[in-house]
Formats: sequence, structure tokens, C-alpha cells
Amino acid sequence: MQATVSKITTFFVFLSLFLSSGCNKESNDIIPDVCINFYIDLAYDPLFFDLSAAGNSVIITSTTNNWGACAAGYNDNGVIVYNSGFGYFAYDRTCPYCYKVSGLSVPVNIDGVYAVCPECGTSYAMPSSGTPTAAGPGRYPLKNYRTTQSGYSIHVWNNY
Repeated sequence: MQATVSKITTFFVFLSLFLSSGCNKESNDIIPDVCINFYIDLAYDPLFFDLSAAGNSVIITSTTNNWGACAAGYNDNGVIVYNSGFGYFAYDRTCPYCYKVSGLSVPVNIDGVYAVCPECGTSYAMPSSGTPTAAGPGRYPLKNYRTTQSGYSIHVWNNY
């Protein structure tokens, strides 16, 4: 009987620790939510042909050739779509560090597989979900958006 009670107690302790650690959404909610919902045509739009190769990325804005109304990202900074070779990732271009510390809406630039903030120097590794590297003061990842691929079409969206 005692072993059963201690197993149940241990279970509830781990469950409460797991649930309390999952409630911290701050790590990816620095940048405010905006409407993101667009499609990219990899087959017929030359602007996106390079995105078919692993390690390549494109910047999507409200004026880029895509299907959808919501593609500008926060403060019209745009959205980065990155091909990891195992799937596509999409990130808001706004630097979370500059936004959190000084309220600035600074768009990051692409440098290979990194997104680099020209203001604070933080480098974000796109293959690692936009996680900041040791370069620069940033400690929050880039805001991530959802992606799915169907044939030669990529859908990028959020639940805003």
C-alpha cells in the first residue's frame, strides 16, 4: 500500500512540475501576434525556386508573390521562410531582443543559416528554431509560425 501511495505522490509531483514549466510562454511571445496566413508556390514562381534547396531561405512581405492576405509579419518587417532539409520553418523578422529591451521593431537580415539583427548584433540560428547564438545579447528565439507542405505549395500561418 505504501509503495502505491509514494508512486501516486511522485506522479503528481512530476505532473505539477511539468504543467507549471509549460505555462511559461514568454520565450516565444515577445513579438505581438499578427495575422499570418499565406501560401508559397515552389513550382511555378521563380522567386521561390531557391527555397527548394536545403539551407536556403526567402523573405516574404506583403508585396511578395504569395497567395494570402497576411504575410507582412509584425510591423511589416516580413516573414523568413527557411528550408532545413527536413521541413520548412517560418520566423517573424522582428528582433525579439530589441523589441523587449527598447520597444524597437528592427528587422533581422539573413546571413546564410543565421538571421542577424543589425541593431544589437544578436545572431539567430534558423536550423534551431530561431534560437539565439552566443553572438549578441539576445536570449529569446525569433517568433515561430506554423508551416505545412503539400506538393509544391507551402502554407504558413498562425492562430491569430
